[in-house]
Amino acid sequence: MTVTYSTRTKTLLASALAATLLAGGPAAAFAAAPTDASAAVPIAAPIASPAPAAAKEIAASEYAAFLKDKFGITLSAGVSRGEFFLDLARAAQLAPAEDAVAFKDLPATSPYYDAARALYQTGVLATDTVNAPNALIAVNAVQAAVRAAGLKELAYTYPKAKAEAAVAKLPIRAASLDAKTVQELAAAIDTGLLPAAYYGQLKPGAAVSADLANVLIGKVLVFKGQFKHYVGYVSDSDIYAQLSDAYAESKIIQDEELQKIVDAALEKGLVTGYNLKDSRFEPNFVESLTLVYGHSDLNHALQLIGLLRGEGIDAKVQFEPKTSAFVYLKEWGEPGVSEQYEVKQIANGNYIEYAKEYDIAFEFATAADKERFNGIIGAYAKKNEENQAGLIAGSWWQPLYYSLTPLADYNEITNNKIQLGRYYAQSFSLKEQSKAVVAGFKQVDPNVKVETYDFWTDVPFYNYLNGESK
Repeated sequence: MTVTYSTRTKTLLASALAATLLAGGPAAAFAAAPTDASAAVPIAAPIASPAPAAAKEIAASEYAAFLKDKFGITLSAGVSRGEFFLDLARAAQLAPAEDAVAFKDLPATSPYYDAARALYQTGVLATDTVNAPNALIAVNAVQAAVRAAGLKELAYTYPKAKAEAAVAKLPIRAASLDAKTVQELAAAIDTGLLPAAYYGQLKPGAAVSADLANVLIGKVLVFKGQFKHYVGYVSDSDIYAQLSDAYAESKIIQDEELQKIVDAALEKGLVTGYNLKDSRFEPNFVESLTLVYGHSDLNHALQLIGLLRGEGIDAKVQFEPKTSAFVYLKEWGEPGVSEQYEVKQIANGNYIEYAKEYDIAFEFATAADKERFNGIIGAYAKKNEENQAGLIAGSWWQPLYYSLTPLADYNEITNNKIQLGRYYAQSFSLKEQSKAVVAGFKQVDPNVKVETYDFWTDVPFYNYLNGESK
C-alpha cells in the first residue's frame, strides 16, 4: 500500500522522529533540653519558598526507594546520629565550606566529619559536640529536618501559645522542651514536613525509626526542590488542566550558543535531527519505574492520560517542553511560521525547522505497570494503516517512548547529548552510529563535550532509526 502525507503531516512526523546533616548530647545538640534554652543556632540562608502541598502523601517506602536509587542511601533501624547526618548532607547536596570546624568529639579523619561540618556551617547542627555513635532521637531528627529544609525563620515566628497548640498533637509535652524546640516541632507539623502518620513516634526519648528518617530526608529534598518534579498523577481530577496549562505555557526553545553547534551539524548533514530540552523540567524520577513518551499534539497527551486511567494504571506525570529540529526540504513548499513551528533558511535553500513538542515522563507505581505500557500503546496508539479506527487522536506510525533501564521487547539505542548551562541538545542514534554522530558534533566544535549513554526504546522507533517507514 502506498502511503501519502500532506506537507505539514510529513514535517510533523519528521520533526518528532528526527531526534536521533549537631553535636553534644542529643538534646543539647538541637537546643532541645529544657535547661539549655540559650543554645544558639547559626543564622541560616534565606528561606526557600516551600513546595506546594502534594495532593497525595508520599510513603516512606517511596522516599527510601528514591534515596537508594539516587544516592545509594539505605537507612536502617537504629540509625545513629552520624549516619543520619551523613545521609542528610549527601542527599541535600550540602558541601562544607573551606573553613575547618573543631568538633570536641569528632576528628577530621572521621567518615562523618565533612557532613557534620557542612551541617554545622549551614546551621543544622547547633553545637560542636556531635555524638556520632549515639542513636538519633526522633525529636532531634525533626529539628534537623526543619533547619535543613530552610524553615527555621518560619519556626521562630511562632508565639508560645500557637507553638504549644500545634505540639499538643504529639505524645511529648511541650513543657518538657525548650522554646525553640517547640517552635521547630510546630513548624514541622504545620508545614507537613512531619506527616500526621508519624506524630505518634515523637515520644520522649524515642529513637527515630527508619521510616521516619527516610520521610524526613525526603521532605527536606521536597522543600529544597531536589525531589521529584511532576504536574500531578494520572488519577488526579485536574491532571488534564495541569497538562493543558503546561503545554500552553511552553514555547519553542532557543539557545544561541548551543544551536550554533547543532544547527551547523544539521546543515552539513552530520546529523539528521536533534531535540532541545530544558533541564529544569527533568522529573528526577526513579529510573526503574519511569518511561518517557514524546509527541507534539496536546490532544494526544490528554487522551493518553484517559487511556491509562481506563486501563487501571496510575503514575506520576511530568510535562517536559521540547523542541525538535530537522531539515525541511524546499520542495515541500513554503514552510510557514506559527506558534507550533519556526524556520530558518540555510545556504542550500532548504530550511531548519524548529517544532514545538513535549515529552511526558511517567513514573509508574509498579514495574508491572511500566511493562504493560508497551502493549497498551501497541493496541491503542500505534498507527498501522491510514484512517485506522480504534486509536487515540494523533497516533503515530512510529510512536516514541523509552526507558533508561532494560525492558523486554524494547531495543537498545544511544543518546548523544550536549549540555550548555540549563539547556541541552540530544540526538538519538543506533548504537553503531553513535561514534559518527559524536564525530559530527566535534567536527563543528572540537572542544564540545558530548555525553553518550545507551537506553531502551520501543521497536517502532528503533525501526525508524533503521530507515523503516512503519
